[in-house]
Amino acid sequence: MTRLHKGRGAASNPEGRFESTRFQAEDDGWHREDDETRPATEVREELARSVITRNDSPDVGFDQATNPYRGCEHGCIYCYARPSHGYLNLSAGLDFETKLFAKTNLEEVLRGELAKRSYVCKPINIGSNTDPYQPIEKKWRLTRAALALLNECHHPCTIVTKNAMIERDLDILVPMAERNLVHVFISINSLDNKLASKLEPRASAPHRRMKAVETLSRAGVPVGVLVAPIIPALNEKDVEAIIEQAGAAGARSIGYTCVRLPHELKQLFREWLELHYPDRASHIISLIQQMNGGKDYDSNFATRMRGQGVFADIIRKRVQVATRKAGLDRAWDTVLDVSRFVPPRIVSPQGELF
Repeated sequence: MTRLHKGRGAASNPEGRFESTRFQAEDDGWHREDDETRPATEVREELARSVITRNDSPDVGFDQATNPYRGCEHGCIYCYARPSHGYLNLSAGLDFETKLFAKTNLEEVLRGELAKRSYVCKPINIGSNTDPYQPIEKKWRLTRAALALLNECHHPCTIVTKNAMIERDLDILVPMAERNLVHVFISINSLDNKLASKLEPRASAPHRRMKAVETLSRAGVPVGVLVAPIIPALNEKDVEAIIEQAGAAGARSIGYTCVRLPHELKQLFREWLELHYPDRASHIISLIQQMNGGKDYDSNFATRMRGQGVFADIIRKRVQVATRKAGLDRAWDTVLDVSRFVPPRIVSPQGELF
């Protein structure tokens, strides 16, 4: 059943694309609004066998990544990672933002992978799939554990987040920055708090994220802003203002993507539009399709991130002009230092002989 859930992005919980059984809810007239409780966040512990994933997509700015969590409590309705919950026999809808998995052995497994003789040091991106500073990080502290390990062995990394909680780890980030081992990217796609509370309900408010940019920059941590995703006729009006404020806050670079709607996301985003912006839902979908060759989503590496066609070209030029005016660089152009890397020691119950 499609309905608003306070503090959540998705309005339903459709079966994943791999499920063989489908359920259809029917209203028998007996339903009352107070019959349903708010969906609670559940965190399950996961013992990962490996935690570094490799990437060979030409349109992604990093070669390897690690994600401390599966699912994301931020609940961003546009999140391209939502369909990945289907591999767990869970829904890309409410399940993705309420049924979360914490890789509790992350630090141990990461240490083992970095210690392998065959390992080649390349910057690791933290937060490529789900946000490493989502609210549950406050308790589980897995992102902090990964950062502490990378700092210990002088391994470079990039971080992508839309949560100001990253300020907590300045005691690790500052010494890493002094050795050119870290670059942070804060995602800000709107300056409208009301829109953000619907679009990404449990992420930090836009003004708070901009403040985090300033805090990181003043501390000497290189930080960029990702205007992502840009959604036509919804948040694209803020593009220039975001870039201008990012420059004033001390950001060094700007990146952007346009909204993507793969797999189950097509249905979820349409439901969200009909609930929150029914007056322009069809117009927004029409513009998205115009940017994707007439489809909801085009998986072509050359166009999937930024779209194609007239409207996509307008957005690209607007970003370029605003970035140039603010005196900023392009995101992902920074080269981090891989020469300092020292493989970590593996803790042995027998101790060390030398």
